[in-house]
Amino acid sequence: MAVDDPPPRPRVTVVLADAASRRGAADRGSTDLTEQTPIGEALVKGLMRAQLALALRLALVVAAALGTLPLLFAVAPAVGAVKVFGVHLPWLLLGVLSFPFLVLIGALYVRWAERNEQDFTALIRRPER
Repeated sequence: MAVDDPPPRPRVTVVLADAASRRGAADRGSTDLTEQTPIGEALVKGLMRAQLALALRLALVVAAALGTLPLLFAVAPAVGAVKVFGVHLPWLLLGVLSFPFLVLIGALYVRWAERNEQDFTALIRRPER
């Protein structure tokens, strides 16, 4: 050793179990997802189930709203003969107003699906108690 050399630093032993325990509980959810553990798989299946349920509910609303109109016009032909602004009511409802209705349903789906994803993210990031 030279005279100007600093004294050697003491060696430090790194134990992986200590590092894993210091990561914290908030990191466990994302670890479960990335490592594809059964808990992470259950969380992802829960999100997929929520998204599917939302899609099926809104599809039912669309089918009920647009599917009953032709039935209404077939059962009550007098309703189909009504003219609004010179256009027969079936053309107005099914040919024109159905498109804004579908856009509204699509916007609602995106909003509620994003809310589901935000809830999922909050669940993953929530620290365990």
